[in-house]
Amino acid sequence: MIGNDGLTPAVVKEVHGALNAHGLIKVRVFSDDRPAREAMLAKLADELGAAPIQHIGKLLVLWRPMPEKPKPEPEDRKPGPRIVKLVSFSKSGNHRATVKKVQVFGNQRVAAGGEIKRARVRVTSQKKKARD
Repeated sequence: MIGNDGLTPAVVKEVHGALNAHGLIKVRVFSDDRPAREAMLAKLADELGAAPIQHIGKLLVLWRPMPEKPKPEPEDRKPGPRIVKLVSFSKSGNHRATVKKVQVFGNQRVAAGGEIKRARVRVTSQKKKARD
């Protein structure tokens, strides 16, 4: 909202933060002077690099593409839990197969028979350790 003081640096800063967070925002202006509101819309668009979308009454609409947020990718992260469906078919072909959903953690695996086994650290020989 832009009050009686007009466009102050604090208002411009808040509009800049809102455009970074949302991309498309509406700003309400408490002024009865239409040319002053149009000037505010043009000034905001020029200062912030935004596109003026609409000016309806006392409402100004601005748009600016949102900046890409960098995603940190930790290298030492292990796989998280996942949901696995275990399907067991009936011994006679007349019945439906049963489906069981199981949560498998990062250190577990599903064996051929549908058993969940914990992954073990492989034991390497002393010669291979010395070589590496």
